[in-house]
Amino acid sequence: MKFVKAIISLIVTGTLIYALNRPLGPVPALGPFLSPFTGFWQNGEEPADPKSKQVLKLAGLKDEVTIRFDDTGVPHIFAKNDFDLFYAQGYITAKDRLWQMDLQTRAAAGRLSEILGEVTLPLDQQSRRLGMGYGAEANLKMAMSDPHSSEALLGYTAGVNAYISQLAPKDYPVEFKLLGYKPEPWQPINTMYMLEQMTLTLAGRSNEINMSNVLKKYGKDVVDQLFPDYPMLQESPTIPVGTKWDFNPLPIPREIAELETDDSISYNQRKPAGTLLERQPKEEGIGSNNWAVGAEKSVTGYPILANDPHLDLSLPSIWYQVQLHSPDMNVYGVSLPGIPSIIIGFNQNVAWGVTNVDADVFDLYKIKFKDESRNFYWHGDQWKPTRKRKEVIQVKGRLMPFEEEIVYTHHGPVTDSDDKAGKFPNLAIRWIGHEPGNSFITFYELNKAKNYEDYRLALTKYVGPAQNFVFADNSKNIAITVNGKIPLKYKEQGKFLLDGTNPSHDWNGWIPADQNPFVKNPPRGFVSSANQSSTDPSYPYYINWSFAPSERGIRINERLDAMSNANADSLRMLQNDNFSVLARTILPKLLDILHVTALNPAQKAAKITLSNWNYQNAPESVATTIFEEWMPMLRGAIWDDEFGSDPEPMDIPSRDRTLYMILKQPDEKWFDNIYTPQKETLSEIVSGSFKAALDSLVARHGSMSPAWQWSKIKATEIRHLSRSLKPFNAPPLTTGGGSSIVNATTKRKGPSWRMVVELGPTPRAYGIYPGGQSGNPGSPYYLNLLKKWEHGELNELIFLNSPDQVNPHLTSRVILQKN
Repeated sequence: MKFVKAIISLIVTGTLIYALNRPLGPVPALGPFLSPFTGFWQNGEEPADPKSKQVLKLAGLKDEVTIRFDDTGVPHIFAKNDFDLFYAQGYITAKDRLWQMDLQTRAAAGRLSEILGEVTLPLDQQSRRLGMGYGAEANLKMAMSDPHSSEALLGYTAGVNAYISQLAPKDYPVEFKLLGYKPEPWQPINTMYMLEQMTLTLAGRSNEINMSNVLKKYGKDVVDQLFPDYPMLQESPTIPVGTKWDFNPLPIPREIAELETDDSISYNQRKPAGTLLERQPKEEGIGSNNWAVGAEKSVTGYPILANDPHLDLSLPSIWYQVQLHSPDMNVYGVSLPGIPSIIIGFNQNVAWGVTNVDADVFDLYKIKFKDESRNFYWHGDQWKPTRKRKEVIQVKGRLMPFEEEIVYTHHGPVTDSDDKAGKFPNLAIRWIGHEPGNSFITFYELNKAKNYEDYRLALTKYVGPAQNFVFADNSKNIAITVNGKIPLKYKEQGKFLLDGTNPSHDWNGWIPADQNPFVKNPPRGFVSSANQSSTDPSYPYYINWSFAPSERGIRINERLDAMSNANADSLRMLQNDNFSVLARTILPKLLDILHVTALNPAQKAAKITLSNWNYQNAPESVATTIFEEWMPMLRGAIWDDEFGSDPEPMDIPSRDRTLYMILKQPDEKWFDNIYTPQKETLSEIVSGSFKAALDSLVARHGSMSPAWQWSKIKATEIRHLSRSLKPFNAPPLTTGGGSSIVNATTKRKGPSWRMVVELGPTPRAYGIYPGGQSGNPGSPYYLNLLKKWEHGELNELIFLNSPDQVNPHLTSRVILQKN
């Protein structure tokens, strides 16, 4: 009997070993992951020994490099030439963020399915159909033709690969083990993919289909009435109102009436494949704040600059802190893992930061093909040949790859839209992400900039996505430039679908770089941006018709205008400002309406809570929760019947336009619900949406109580990049703010990096992001910055002039030597 049990045990053990070491379809083998010798047990890290010194012999270096780490895990890299500097940056970034770099590159390149299987095939198809690879290849060619950017790319690539080459399977980041694949060598084009991904995030949205549907249903008069090109109620543009434009503008292209197209071609009637061209409406949390106060407003007698980009809150962070020092560069700030240099930061002489402009650089063109072969398209009274690009996607668990041929016109790639009615199945994408350029060199030159002239020259090299570059220097200059390669368009070109057969609808040139909106040392003593309108309507060129709501910009400018004797902490406190300009603007009017509305006791208590509110979106505030629940319901109650119930998707009027109507046009017909026999009034819409908001809160959270506190309802969370590995997520957070608040912290988006820089003979800077330097959940540097970020605090950024400089925050030392 014992012999039989032994045999059974051996069979079971052997079967288990076999099963654990075999993948099951796209699911990787669990044996290697669970192994104590090669699995996740090997990924634990101890804090660095403050006195440790490590010497590494690496192939490809030209000279010795010294890296000093501080007690937050930030590397300070000292090299004797730029190639070695970027080599070391690539090496150390890969050490901390290799899987993040791999994942984000795969997402941009349309290669997620290689590791994740069929589930990500639609995402890969979207990346390929958007022409991400086409754009990356065009940009790489430009970058490699410049000696400075090519040196940086080759050095960075060599450093990343030096790290990868020394990894044994037991050393792989835990995510590689979980997914059952190994790191592949880095290539310079991967950096271009990272830039493409950021361009897609910040300038890859299109609402032309929705707006064309509005135009078709309601006509131009209603569009002009409800979708104006500049806010009607309130705005505080990035470039101050009244700024004089000191240039002679180019002639504006003239729109020629759209040519008639033949929609009877059988190919044009085929069912759309769907590529997510109709993205969700832009989330207000995606944006940023930046500003600089002049010397006259500063207690230090020098400018102070601040920046906090609002992006996805993730673990690891989008950003990576680093100091880079070579004979002609000493710069500190944050980089994007996968991209050499500093993107937001400062050096001995200057500081800079960025926010998104949201220029209209993503347009859709209706294409007319000659026949189903799609070899020719009609443009300018002639048939022109298309180009075709074969895309091959390897899919894990699938024997044969997925193959697709993407057709390109001179506009860009042609993709099937996913509009539900199937009216526009052939749309070409004209996008700034396809434009050949070398935006990297702008950041390279800013890293070395010494003055305002260097800043302005560096910006001329930048293509996109368009950014508001804020600047300050030790000569006591402050400036902001609405910068990027911006198409020269007629007014509203791209507000609706464009006719791909009509040359007058093409992008016809660019706004000259020196005519992009900018201001230097304005009389008000500060510059700022918060993704609002770039200029007032006096600017002669068209940038876009729709920008972020004005409230953040208004609040920032109010605070800065009143500020004197500012220091770094003044600006840190402004970054954490929770005041709701939206509530200040509209709530008194709404409460006046509720004052004459019949309410039950619970509703009266909620009204009193709102009446006593100080308009602060504080974490403990219950009034904030009521207001933030109410506003979307109020807006929906006004517009959903006309714009939200149609089978063809449509935009709804902006928040500014809605507020203007409530405050200035209370008798407008749009308050009536067209689906009810009676005629609703503004008062009925306000009271009905208020009661509905309270009912919704009660249904989800019970009667009004501390459970309604804003931080609990907003429930800000920071998730691991995988989105599915919950043990790697951050613990619950207690935060205030909101999408229209300077502290723009929402459920999953917010200040991804906060930085404040006091310029002067010895710059002093402070910064933080949520999480830590390391992407390894087993590292002490994975979450070590989170609590300070949650509380709105900043760390001092240790700016060194030599690797041997004495500083109590410095810890270990790593020496890289050529092998």
